[in-house]
Amino acid sequence: MRLIHLSDTHFGLEDKGAVEAAVVMAHELAPSLTLVTGDLTLAGRPAEFSAARSWLDRLPRPMLATPGNHDTPYWNLVLRSLTPFDRWRRYIGAYDRASFEGPGLAAYALNTARGAQLRANWAHGAISSAAVDDVAAQLAPAAGCLRVFACHHPLVDVEGAPVSGGVHGGGAAARTLCEAGVDLILTGHVHNPFARPLPYNGGCSYIAGAGTLSRRTRGAPASFSVIEAAADTLTLTAHAWTGSHFQPFRTWGLPRRRTGASPA
Repeated sequence: MRLIHLSDTHFGLEDKGAVEAAVVMAHELAPSLTLVTGDLTLAGRPAEFSAARSWLDRLPRPMLATPGNHDTPYWNLVLRSLTPFDRWRRYIGAYDRASFEGPGLAAYALNTARGAQLRANWAHGAISSAAVDDVAAQLAPAAGCLRVFACHHPLVDVEGAPVSGGVHGGGAAARTLCEAGVDLILTGHVHNPFARPLPYNGGCSYIAGAGTLSRRTRGAPASFSVIEAAADTLTLTAHAWTGSHFQPFRTWGLPRRRTGASPA
C-alpha cells in the first residue's frame, strides 16, 4: 500500500515547478490515498483558493484534504473571526472532518486550524477532544488495517522543528489516537519533513510531517512524502525538489505493530 502526503503549498507563494512536478509524480506512484494537510493558500484569498482547487483536481483520487491556519482570510480579521472557513468550504469542500475507508486502510482527518483564539498566536492549533474520541472509536475496530489520522498542526511539539504547532489538547489527542491503534499521525505546518515515534502503544505509533511545496522553506528544500506500508515496516521517504526534478531526501523505516496485537 502506498500513500502520498503533501502539505503547505501556500498558493500565492507556491513553488510553481514543484507543485506541477508533484502532480506528475503522484500519478506515476499510483497511491492508494492522497493526503493534503493544509495551508493550501498563503492568505486565504479567493484567487489562491481557485489555484489550489485546480491543483487538487489534478491529483490522484481518493484524496483527503484538511485546512491549515493560512486557509482562513489571513489579513481580514472580521472574516477570519466570524467565517474563517467559508472560502475553504466554497472552493474545497468540508472543513471540519473527512474520512476514507478502503481495503486494508482507514484514514480520518480533523481540522486543527482556528480563525480566532483567546491567545496571541492565532497560527497555533486546537483540537476537539469529543471529535478525537469519535475518530478513535472508529479507528479502534480496524485491526489489521493501516490506521491513519491527518491534521495540519503536529499534535505534539517535534524536537528540532523550526516552529511549534502549539495545539490545545494535542498531547491528550495523540495519546487517545495511539491507544486506539493509530499507525500514523500525518501533519504539516513546520515545512520540514520528519518522523518520530510516540511514547504510547509500544512505540509503534508515529507522528510524521510533510515538507512544503512553497517558496516559504525553513532550512529544508521543498518536498513531499511517500509512505510505503509493508506487513512489518512503514517506509517514509521525503522527496526533495532540486529545481528540475524530485529526488529522495530523507528516509525513515518505522516498525509496524504486529497484526492483531492489542494497543498498549
